[in-house]
Amino acid sequence: MDESISTYYTHLTVPREDEHRHLNMTFLQELPSYRSIVRRRASILGRDKTRGSLLKPASSDHKAHLEIGKLEKEHVGSQSIRKYALDISEKRRLREIQEAQIKYLSDWDQWKQYSTKSWKKFIEETKELASHLELWRNDLRSIEGKFGTGIQAYFAFLRFLVILNLVIFIIIFLFILLPIILTKYKITDSTFLIIPSSEIDLRCKVYTMNSTGLIYFYTYMIDLLSGTGFLEWTSLFYGHYTVDGIKFKTFTYDLPLAYLLSTIAYMSLSLLWIVKRSVEGFKQNLVRSEEQYQSYCNKIFAGWDFCITDQTTARLKHSSILYELKTDLEEERIRQKIAERTPEETLRIYSLRLLLNTVVVAFLASCFYSIYVATVFSQEHMKKEINKMVFGENLLILYLPSIVITMANFITPLIFSRIIHYEDYSPAFEIRLTLLRCVFMRLATICVLVLTLGSKITYCDNEDCRVCGYNHKLYPCWENQVGQEMYKLMIFDLIINLAVTIFIEFPRKLLVTHCSNWKLIRCWGQQEFAIPDNVLGIVYGQTICWIGSFFSPLLPAIATVKFIIIFYVKEISLMYTCRPSTRPFRASNSNFFFLLVLLIGLSLAFIPLGISMTHIPSSKACGPFTNFNTSWDAIPKTVSTFPVALQTLVHAVTSEAFAVPFFIVICLIMFYFIALAGAHKRVVVQLRQQLAVESRDKHYLVRRLTELQEETRNRPS
Repeated sequence: MDESISTYYTHLTVPREDEHRHLNMTFLQELPSYRSIVRRRASILGRDKTRGSLLKPASSDHKAHLEIGKLEKEHVGSQSIRKYALDISEKRRLREIQEAQIKYLSDWDQWKQYSTKSWKKFIEETKELASHLELWRNDLRSIEGKFGTGIQAYFAFLRFLVILNLVIFIIIFLFILLPIILTKYKITDSTFLIIPSSEIDLRCKVYTMNSTGLIYFYTYMIDLLSGTGFLEWTSLFYGHYTVDGIKFKTFTYDLPLAYLLSTIAYMSLSLLWIVKRSVEGFKQNLVRSEEQYQSYCNKIFAGWDFCITDQTTARLKHSSILYELKTDLEEERIRQKIAERTPEETLRIYSLRLLLNTVVVAFLASCFYSIYVATVFSQEHMKKEINKMVFGENLLILYLPSIVITMANFITPLIFSRIIHYEDYSPAFEIRLTLLRCVFMRLATICVLVLTLGSKITYCDNEDCRVCGYNHKLYPCWENQVGQEMYKLMIFDLIINLAVTIFIEFPRKLLVTHCSNWKLIRCWGQQEFAIPDNVLGIVYGQTICWIGSFFSPLLPAIATVKFIIIFYVKEISLMYTCRPSTRPFRASNSNFFFLLVLLIGLSLAFIPLGISMTHIPSSKACGPFTNFNTSWDAIPKTVSTFPVALQTLVHAVTSEAFAVPFFIVICLIMFYFIALAGAHKRVVVQLRQQLAVESRDKHYLVRRLTELQEETRNRPS
């Protein structure tokens, strides 16, 4: 590369006519880039000269024209002219060349090129038409125009969750609900298939239902809010699908297998969809990644959001850019402070951080224990007769785990934000660590609730209880109990969102607007739209939906309606009561952070679902898996019905003899991509170095031009 660049500069500085050309050559050889290349040439003289370079030596104008003509012939016919970064005249010239080339093509090539163009045009028109059919397209544009791309990204993320839950519900409806509806209402000539099993103890099949839910209105409301009573045997919950199969004229539909595979399908679809969108966001973050010396220039010269049209939002954007510059300077100060720390100061800081992290862990443990105690207390007392309790007492016991989880999710971010100030981190790392702790707290509480229910379900203190493998006396249909807890969490989260907006945000806006003279109200200020907190809230709701969909198949439909309501509630709250945060989270301008948190939620959802399907015995009194020890046993049973050759293939693919070589191949592929990423990173470093060299050249040329102008002014006429 250095050889070719040096040749390039020598070509630019060859004297052709007189001494003036020689002076130009000397002037160009004084450039910092030329001097650095000459120095590097001396140190790497033995390097292979055939290695590729960024700058090609221009030997003659004729050769340059030949290269351009060759490139035009190769690429004009294969690429769209729109992709060329040229002016209109050049594009017209290329179009003429393209049309001239078509005349000399064969009929087949002409038809192929015409078909390719027509197909591309059809795809573009379809995309343009689909863009007009996007959900909440005008709302998102309005939000983007008034509040910028950061808040718009939150609402776009909320729209993605609406579509995701709608797709999940469609999968469940097609493979689980639809066959039952067609058979139940005699739409098709099919019958339910129920296979009795003599191996199951009769005590495990007892499931008595209390049908007093429709007598009193308050009881009806309790059932509606908690999923008990008249809702317990509806299609909302797992127990409604107590069918071993559906017999049609020509085939038998295996409902247990369909139930299990549909769960695997929508969880896998969620994973692939999130990973795909995360990779796109990661690519954007990788392209936009910058070194520290470039950060200031990019914020000053390219940091403005031109989608903003509102004057108030523009002032907030000014303050946010100012805040980011202050944050960068603060991070530089902290880095310098860290470099100047003495060993005693370093030991003191790390000891303090260890102590504070111990406090954080202890507080998390106390929250988890509180959820455990609340869940146990609720499960032990919710079996009382409804007429023995008053309305408030019964509702409080039913919702006690949800209330404790909500209080923990509300209190812990406040405590974490106080503790982090004493740990002496940089402002950016403070935000990331606080969010990481809050994410873990919000999502782990759901897992603690489900695992606590699992421990209560599998706990047996006598031989009569161990007959079924689970506590069939307290939980004859334990899947319904888990589904009801997820249903209550979903409903309670929606109620909290509505209550906060109606009873806190709107009164606060009225006080700030009409009582601004009061010092306390002025210090309280207007409500800020905190993007990370709102994202954590909807990820929490989505994690509940993933865990509960197996136990409550209609929960994705409820989640879809819930997120639609939240979209409009948050939009109204944003437009009339909130303002953008003056201290924005930096990753809020990209969906990568949102999807990363969502991916963490999905990963945690796999844990209770996997334990429920593979380790806890399925209920023998309800559900499609009454004839299986666990839900997962439906797959081995189905495989046993395959032909012998196919069974051998399936067992071979799932065996350790296949898993170990497959893992090795995956590792090799991963190492290849890591090496490829390292090579690309080195190229990026070289390009950045070239940009730095070019900036020094411009600096030098501007300085020399200024000196020449001063010499010209000072020269006597």
